[in-house]
Amino acid sequence: MVLPAPFRNQLGIDTGGALTASMEGERVVLTAKPQKKFKGRIIKDPITGLPALTFGPNAPKLTSERVAELLADFP
Repeated sequence: MVLPAPFRNQLGIDTGGALTASMEGERVVLTAKPQKKFKGRIIKDPITGLPALTFGPNAPKLTSERVAELLADFP
């Protein structure tokens, strides 16, 4: 299911964020599940030796598609 960016922004969820569905009478109600926040830290890149930002091994992958989605919502 695709939610428009303004809805996602208001709910505080990212693309691919989880929703729960429930029934209220004849309505389907979608509720945003809280998203895990990843705390970043600066490390020394083992290949270049330069400082790099990491969010840990379980953080979602940042793909070129995701960057394009984020930039599309940027004012």
